[in-house]
Amino acid sequence: MAQPVGFFTDTTLCIGCKACEVACKEWNQLPNNPLEFRDSYDNTGQLDHANWRHVRFVEQPTKTPDKPIAWSMMSDVCKHCANASCLEVCPTDAIVRTEFDTVFIQQDVCNGCRDCISACPYGVIGFNTDTGTAQKCTFCYDRLQNNLKPACATACPTQSIKFGPLDEMRRVAADRVSTLHQQGMSEARIYGDKEYGGLHAMFLLTDKPEAYALPSTESAVLPSRNNIPGYVTAAITAILAGVAGLIAFRRRGETTASPSPSGGGAPSSPSPSGGGAPSSPSPSRGGAPSSPSPPAGEGRGGG
Repeated sequence: MAQPVGFFTDTTLCIGCKACEVACKEWNQLPNNPLEFRDSYDNTGQLDHANWRHVRFVEQPTKTPDKPIAWSMMSDVCKHCANASCLEVCPTDAIVRTEFDTVFIQQDVCNGCRDCISACPYGVIGFNTDTGTAQKCTFCYDRLQNNLKPACATACPTQSIKFGPLDEMRRVAADRVSTLHQQGMSEARIYGDKEYGGLHAMFLLTDKPEAYALPSTESAVLPSRNNIPGYVTAAITAILAGVAGLIAFRRRGETTASPSPSGGGAPSSPSPSGGGAPSSPSPSRGGAPSSPSPPAGEGRGGG
């Protein structure tokens, strides 16, 4: 019966030989990379539709004067996340989880929408313009079905890439970290035991994940639709914003209703007239006109 499988890549054993890259390309019949000179020994550049394994060359500063820069190599690959965002967003269900608990893109179902490329936090999926489909590491699914190890793990000369049942790989990783800690390498840590619900491709790192172009453990979580703390925070923010708006509106209304005093003082109770007030009334000394003129049109007698 099939069981979950996984990779454990020990970066302290990687020598950057790229045997894993070559074996992956040969077995999966991936196209060669064009000859391109870069600023490092990395001639692959990134994971994409044509590169399912990528050996990263990470330059790290040291405290040794005669050796200011140290190399750290890591053979990168699709993580086959337990909480796979690519699988969540696929509109055609082309991305499925196999009996080995790995993530697989069915080429005959993929419609080339590229939603998975945008959703992948590790940037491992590429678009093949020839086939019009998204492609990535298959975990050598065809080899697993025939009880064979993936090509990359088979070709690795230093056993930096280990393959086996997922629980066994986790134990091997934990033992390796414990050994390195005892040897004084306190910075050694495992990446992949917690991130995105647990990865099927774990890595032993000697620096923070960001140095290897990996998301930090704190940010490596799948967005949830049932994020209660987030909903509560959003509701409180909306309520406070509404209250502040009501207060501001009320204050504005009070300011508009209050009369503005003029320099000479406005009369407390203006006298209304039927046809409109005279253009220039002449108030008497007592404050009221002694004999107001009747408005136009009202010059008749009392009868």
